[in-house]
Amino acid sequence: MSNSASPRPMRAHTVTAWDLVADVVVVGYGVAGVCAAIEAAQGGADVLVLERAGGWGGAAAQSGGFIYLGGGTALQKALGFDDDPQNMERFMLAALGPGADQAKIHEYCQGSVAHFDWLVAQGVPFKEEFCGEPGWEPPHDEGLMYSGGENAAPFNTIATPAPRGHRPRIQRTADKAGGYMLMKPLADSTEKLGVRAEYDIRLQRLIVDDTDRVVGVVAKRYGRRVTIRADRGVVLATGSFAYNRTMVVNAAPRLLGRPAAAIEEHDGIGIRVAQSIGADTAHMDAAEVAFLGDPQIFVRGIVVNELGQRFIAEDTYPGRIGQAVLNQQDNRAFVIIDGEQLEAAEATETSSPLLRRSPDWVAESIVELEKDMGLPTQSLQSTIATYNMHAMTGSDLLLGKKSEWVRPISAPLAAFDMCGRTAGFTLGGLRTDLDSRVLHVDGNPIPGLYAAGRVTSGICAGGYASGCSLGDGSFFGRRAGHAAAIQP
Repeated sequence: MSNSASPRPMRAHTVTAWDLVADVVVVGYGVAGVCAAIEAAQGGADVLVLERAGGWGGAAAQSGGFIYLGGGTALQKALGFDDDPQNMERFMLAALGPGADQAKIHEYCQGSVAHFDWLVAQGVPFKEEFCGEPGWEPPHDEGLMYSGGENAAPFNTIATPAPRGHRPRIQRTADKAGGYMLMKPLADSTEKLGVRAEYDIRLQRLIVDDTDRVVGVVAKRYGRRVTIRADRGVVLATGSFAYNRTMVVNAAPRLLGRPAAAIEEHDGIGIRVAQSIGADTAHMDAAEVAFLGDPQIFVRGIVVNELGQRFIAEDTYPGRIGQAVLNQQDNRAFVIIDGEQLEAAEATETSSPLLRRSPDWVAESIVELEKDMGLPTQSLQSTIATYNMHAMTGSDLLLGKKSEWVRPISAPLAAFDMCGRTAGFTLGGLRTDLDSRVLHVDGNPIPGLYAAGRVTSGICAGGYASGCSLGDGSFFGRRAGHAAAIQP
């Protein structure tokens, strides 16, 4: 649902009275907004957070809670994994492009250990336990997991594999997800710091003075206009544009009909109000794409296109498979697995019952399966013959799947129709600098305007790793809050 109000800015001299006033106004109370609020308040600013929902949390509180961190965090070290900022940077530059912001990635990697320590200092809990099984999330409350294909081809030859998916410890008794366990202590920190919050209030427009500096926002609450003055700066933390159909049609049309890992409040309003005063954008066509199936099945079988050909190593990050399916295979793919390996997959703890379903085809031979699926004659037969030939020596010379998952495929067989079973969210947004200042199309910072999180184009461009959104949003949210607070 998009906001129909005009995003054009309002001139400050036309405001007859201010309904609310603060030094720093943060719009959005998800992970980027809460971290911006903490840093701004710790910097001595009077902070006001505006949230369109009825409480804090945003998409972050509903997420799995992965934060992509590395470089040698205390959790990595405690669990015996070696990593350093340079190694982390090599992986991220390779995995998050093409066109990834090298300066942001460098800054993020260099500051990753300190950011982890900062989160812990805010009370975010992490359990010292590693989950090494393929899966979307750890089955219990393990605190560390591979979440971006770091140990899969081609990245395991570019950088030394190290798990960087840090997930807050879950309160199983309270049925709270990892994202909630990230947001709750951060929200508690804002309360202790005296940060004010206004809920059920929607951003409509920016307010600029006669020098074009952003000095406030126009919002709406229950149909009534509210004007809010920001004496030092405005931080936009309003989320992506995944639920703005017009913007998706224009920028990322492959995502039409399949938004996920986003909430309806992600309607692009933050991007639109900033664009109305000349803000630049980047990578508006980029998206994360989930492949809606069980990774335990992917790694034990093969993923093929409608020509019966493999095209990606099945043990990589499932989101990377999803991107390849949607962007390179016209959203058409199938998973082939034999009966023995299917039983083994479904018996593992990380096999997700929510994603588990019956095969679409079962057959007693490859020839029969190929015919039933309507694949070109000999296509699947030749693919499996080649795969099995190398599998006899425990290798995958074609795509580099790790030997631990390479087994010859034999009858009986099962196949899953994965055509159209992708879902995603947008990665593009406002162009910002290392201090989270929103950049004008002329390349200069727009005075008084900052942004962080999925409203911006952050560390991801074409690729993704689970945890990058929460990591990027929290890291550069802190930068935004600090930069806004130190303005005179």
